[in-house]
Amino acid sequence: MSNRVADIQQILSTEDAEFRQWVEEHHACESRLSELASKPQVTIEEEMEEKTLKKRKLHLKDQMAARIRTYESSNSVA
Repeated sequence: MSNRVADIQQILSTEDAEFRQWVEEHHACESRLSELASKPQVTIEEEMEEKTLKKRKLHLKDQMAARIRTYESSNSVA
């Protein structure tokens, strides 16, 4: 991630409650996926949960990227 994108992400996390919620949920998905990955064996339910979490995490990442692009196009960022 470039410094510019990181700066925008920080600004949006401060100013945009929805963006902040996406970031928090993305981190929660990441944490749970790490927990599941560290298990020696997972149940079928956990496998399904893992697939769902990966899809949700990707969706959140796409939403955040779109919001960052919108911010970039509507604000001059040095």
